[in-house]
Amino acid sequence: MLGRDVRKDFPILNIKVNGKPLVYLDSAASSQKPFAVLESYCKFCESRYANVHRGIHTLGEAATGDYEEARRAVAEFIKAPALEGVIFTRGTTESINLVATSYGKKFIKHGQAIVLTPMEHHANLVPWQLAAHAVGAELRFIPIKSDGTLDMIEARKLIDAKAALLAVTHVSNVLGTINPVGELVELAHKVGAKVLIDGAQSVPHMAVSLRELNPDFFAFSGHKMLGPTGVGVLYGRPEILNDMDPFLTGGEMIREVFLDHATWNDLPYKFEAGTPAISETIGLSSAIRYLTAIGMDKIEQHDQQLTMHALEKLLAEPGVEVYGPRTHRGAVVSFNVPGVHPHDLAALLDREGVAIRAGHHCCQPLMRWLDVSATARASMYLYNTTSDIDALVEAIRTARAVLA
Repeated sequence: MLGRDVRKDFPILNIKVNGKPLVYLDSAASSQKPFAVLESYCKFCESRYANVHRGIHTLGEAATGDYEEARRAVAEFIKAPALEGVIFTRGTTESINLVATSYGKKFIKHGQAIVLTPMEHHANLVPWQLAAHAVGAELRFIPIKSDGTLDMIEARKLIDAKAALLAVTHVSNVLGTINPVGELVELAHKVGAKVLIDGAQSVPHMAVSLRELNPDFFAFSGHKMLGPTGVGVLYGRPEILNDMDPFLTGGEMIREVFLDHATWNDLPYKFEAGTPAISETIGLSSAIRYLTAIGMDKIEQHDQQLTMHALEKLLAEPGVEVYGPRTHRGAVVSFNVPGVHPHDLAALLDREGVAIRAGHHCCQPLMRWLDVSATARASMYLYNTTSDIDALVEAIRTARAVLA
């Protein structure tokens, strides 16, 4: 199984927490980093660091070369149709805010509709609330069925001629639901609506091809896929990006500046104002090389096996309620233990060295749909093993005994 083969690559997995070996099951929040990424990041800072797209000295040209090579690596990793559509941002949140502001407030009109789902992360909900309020658009939500999947019959009704844009998560960070984004893109494009896909929980875990999915915008973060924090990606169709106004203004995003006006740089630099996250972007390219060397198909298969093992184990525990589909789902499992608040459970599990997430997971509307205030969440990745899941279940039993 993949987990044991790669654990040696992740130094943090050798530490102990509260005297117990670390069991890290919080990768949906942020993943751990392999030596390859850590060494690449440090080596770049030690021997090649300089600002990019500015200096003509040796280091400046070397750093610019590495930075643009990272862009090519990202484009190849997600099978992006156009290199100039790959924009580096600070993360998924900034990518979506960019689209909501620069596209939504300019091109979505009064009386049109923005279609979402109740399972969206706040980062793919609140920006659209603001955009809708600014232009007078309607917010519509595709209902969730009792099994945690989208009601596609209702989706076909909601994505009508008034729909200007559909913003949907590829994989839910709570339910683990893998949404039929290809089918949704087709529905939206048939009525002339644009589509943004939040790929924060899909790109780290499965092979993603934008040439196949065909969205207009696609967003994800580096830190959830073994890369550093502070770097993310927005892919946009160049013909749409060219018509959008800049999101942030300042250095490098301009072509000419006069005292009373300015003109904009070509893509993708039009949307990369100021000094970017240079070292972090280099680290992201190393993470892509590491994941590619293993193979995304192999990682997806491993994650699926772990997820099914986690579902089987948790569902066998008396009274434990597990949320989301029972099959075909991402590597996150949210659950509640009767009589134990998720925060208390997470704190007690931490005493056993088991790191999970507890709370509303930035999905408060979804918590209301589930009729809970919070859940516990275990999220797996390529370095986890079935032993980690077994340790989680044992720690849950210990926690229940403490609180009994």
